[in-house]
Amino acid sequence: MESSFACALDVKASLGECPVWSVDEQALYWIDINAPSLNRFDPAIGTNSAWPMPQAIGCFALRVGGGFVAALRDGIWFVDRQGRLERKIAAAPYDPEHHRFNDGRADAQGRFWAGTMNEKRDASSARLYRLSSDLDLVPVLDDMTISNGLAWSPDGRTMYHADTPARTLAEAMAGADVFIGLSAAGVVTPDMVRSMARDPIVFAMANPDPEIGYDEARAARPDAIVATGRSDYPNQVNNVLGFPFIFRGALDVRATDIDDGMQLAAVRALADLAHEDVPDSVLRAYGLDALRFGREYLIPKPVDHRVLLRVPPAVARAAMDSGVARVPIADFAAYQRRLETLISRRLELMRGILDRARSDPKRVVFPEGEHDQILRAAKILVDEGLAHPILLARREVIAGKLRDLELPEERVTILHHESSELFEPYARRLHEMRRRDGLTLVDARKLMRLRNYFGSMMVEQGDADGLISGLTRSYPETIRPALQIIDTRPGVTRVSGAYILIFQERLLFLADTTVNIDPSPEELAEITTLTVEFVRRFGIVPRVALLSFSNFGSNGHPAARKVRRAVELVAARDPQLEVDGEMQADTALVESLLSENYSWSRLKGPANVLIFPELQSANIAYKLIWRLAGAEAIGPILLGMGKPVHVLQAGVEVADIVNLTALCVVDAQELASRR
Repeated sequence: MESSFACALDVKASLGECPVWSVDEQALYWIDINAPSLNRFDPAIGTNSAWPMPQAIGCFALRVGGGFVAALRDGIWFVDRQGRLERKIAAAPYDPEHHRFNDGRADAQGRFWAGTMNEKRDASSARLYRLSSDLDLVPVLDDMTISNGLAWSPDGRTMYHADTPARTLAEAMAGADVFIGLSAAGVVTPDMVRSMARDPIVFAMANPDPEIGYDEARAARPDAIVATGRSDYPNQVNNVLGFPFIFRGALDVRATDIDDGMQLAAVRALADLAHEDVPDSVLRAYGLDALRFGREYLIPKPVDHRVLLRVPPAVARAAMDSGVARVPIADFAAYQRRLETLISRRLELMRGILDRARSDPKRVVFPEGEHDQILRAAKILVDEGLAHPILLARREVIAGKLRDLELPEERVTILHHESSELFEPYARRLHEMRRRDGLTLVDARKLMRLRNYFGSMMVEQGDADGLISGLTRSYPETIRPALQIIDTRPGVTRVSGAYILIFQERLLFLADTTVNIDPSPEELAEITTLTVEFVRRFGIVPRVALLSFSNFGSNGHPAARKVRRAVELVAARDPQLEVDGEMQADTALVESLLSENYSWSRLKGPANVLIFPELQSANIAYKLIWRLAGAEAIGPILLGMGKPVHVLQAGVEVADIVNLTALCVVDAQELASRR
């Protein structure tokens, strides 16, 4: 089915005597008709190169492929970038005093106009040409008139107009499917919008005020899909979504041109991104609770950091496909990682974990399976191939939400725990495990109606590989069922919690931030060992400081001695580990303090693992650093469980749920490899 378009465009060609008529990321090209020569200026090194072109008599500002079309005395030629004449396109003589050409590139159909000026040099007769793929000059339309920089056909249409009898905008919009405006405020009336076809698309992009306001257009046609340049309405069309990221992709492959294929690749990347889940950070920036692809969300928001991860790679690939890339990208996965570092070190840190999770996805149960954030995370986990979500939920509650998310039910497992055939066996298993702790079978059935108990039992029984919970319950309420049913792994007496704090120049791993209120020296040593094991999973060499208010025995208080004893235990277990203490926090983090005052310390550089003497100081410290120092946080990560269980903190974003699930999957992979 053909669509009708109505366009309001203000297109004026540059008619300067000798404009700069080719620009790429490396240089500017132009013809100097006084020399005459083809000139190239390289702004990076400030040099100018020139190739003699004795026949050049005019500026024909049209760039094609790997060269240019130039006007010479004996006709029109295709010229390469060193001024060499490769092929004569037309033998017609060219008179720069009386002839004109449109400045810039050919249009999307390869068309451009050429003509002869009148004596007043303000209008001319012209012919519309098309340059074929084999550089033949093909006439398209004769008897055109050039006026005010526009080429007009004999019946008054410009080369950009469709073949239509409409002569006014109101006539053009009647029955049209699409209106694209780049003209002036208020030129479109509600009646014009009402005259359009069913479900019309109205892109009113005049700045600062559109051709018709968003509310006005929607009031005229509630079925309209409307976009403007305004940030205070849905579907903002903003250059920041295009130019920076198109240039990024073009520069990264040293493209000699930004061709139509590259621009289309950027458009398609943005269109695909609009179908993905919108990050919570974007929703907060616009004061929204949700955004899903539809009439009011066709275009990603300008603050969406993912645009950098989608558009430049698409543009770079398109440049390579069309042959304009001079330095092709050999490893797009490495290129993606490099782009991630421009956004956030958290993305850089998590990339390896996400890749490992994707290599062998595991079944992860979500007791809060009816929560919107869990469902959005499930969509990402499925789309990215990171895990198979098991949602403890009532199908009738989430079926509509899954449809809205375009998440087919067959790609997740939906389980209503109370009506599940597993309920009674799980209750009996819980009773068997805890009957000598006073738990009756009736009590076990009551507990199994709690989703965290049911989910923990799924993991214990092997019906799920890991568990993620905590959005709607406190930390103790979430961890208690897991500890009662799954317990710690062999050789571990107590679980502990760690956080990763990410700064621009460093990473810090902090423990124990969530579980043990006042650990003994032995427990503190175990917390250190578990945290070091976790740090090594990222390929990072741990440098560990056990913190205190004392520096290496400067205070003999029992609290300081506790930390000192824990250091001795850790060093004995792992003699190769770079660990020391007790020490104050600034001693651990400021290299000059450590090297000048304690050069004999086993710690030879700033610590990246901080072990706190008790929960109170650890919890206060991580929250102060996180909130006041602008750090990114990942956690809490539960260490030492017999099987993978992780607890979400209040206020997490969907991206945090995805990251923690990926860590859970990697835990499950490592557990499977040890069996």
